[in-house]
Amino acid sequence: MNTIYNEEFGGERPLFASNDLRLEHVTFHAGESALKCCANIEAVNCRFEGKYPFWHTKGFKVENCVFTPGARAALWYSSDLTMSDTQVDAPKMFREMQRLNLSRVRIPNAQETLWHCSDVVIRDVEVSNADYLFMHSENITIENYRQQGNYSFQYCKNVEIHNAVIDSKDAFWGTENVTVYDSELTGEYLGWHSKSLKLVRCKISGTQPLCYCENLILEDCTFGADADLAFEDSTLKADVRSNIVSVKNPRSGSIKALAIGEIIIDRNVLAPADCIIETKV
Repeated sequence: MNTIYNEEFGGERPLFASNDLRLEHVTFHAGESALKCCANIEAVNCRFEGKYPFWHTKGFKVENCVFTPGARAALWYSSDLTMSDTQVDAPKMFREMQRLNLSRVRIPNAQETLWHCSDVVIRDVEVSNADYLFMHSENITIENYRQQGNYSFQYCKNVEIHNAVIDSKDAFWGTENVTVYDSELTGEYLGWHSKSLKLVRCKISGTQPLCYCENLILEDCTFGADADLAFEDSTLKADVRSNIVSVKNPRSGSIKALAIGEIIIDRNVLAPADCIIETKV
């Protein structure tokens, strides 16, 4: 593997189609596609300022690097990435990618990030300003994660999340086979139109959570004081270890809660309309 140390590049495609290359303390100034169509690349303590540095790249490691706001859309159409201890200030990162492993990464401007990606592992990552995060992605494992940004995880499949704090309106819409453990989920309209969403020991806040769900499971969860009008048109099995402000027209299944302030079953409830609701108070 060849090494480039303490150099600066700019302009169009300065290292286009390079293979087996290690970059140390290298700066890529304004320009485009610095490392396009490369393979087996290691970037350590590097700074990326230009657009689209890693496109169509196969097999690369990014460690202790910085992507400035000018490095937007930096990693697209690529595979087999390991990124660690990196600051990403650029939006629209990670598109159409396979096999990503991110650890100790901060993305404070994560708009439209991680779209159409698969086989993603995330640990100790923080994201904010993260509207439309993870759109149409699948096979995702997340642990020790903090997120602020709306419309996240829409249309995702096969997701497992542990120990997360997620502040997101419209999170988990249209998802399939998602399980969340030991997490705080804050934001209105959580999980609408999902299939096989499972929440275990989670704290749920925000109005109208978990409506229009199919095969929803809640185990040992708690609801906040603003989580009203829950479960409309959902089929579910819910074990809630707190009060619920109100439940409206669940379609089928069962709900157990410490107490429910209001149970609304009206003429709009959908068949089979046989949900069993039990409270301890």
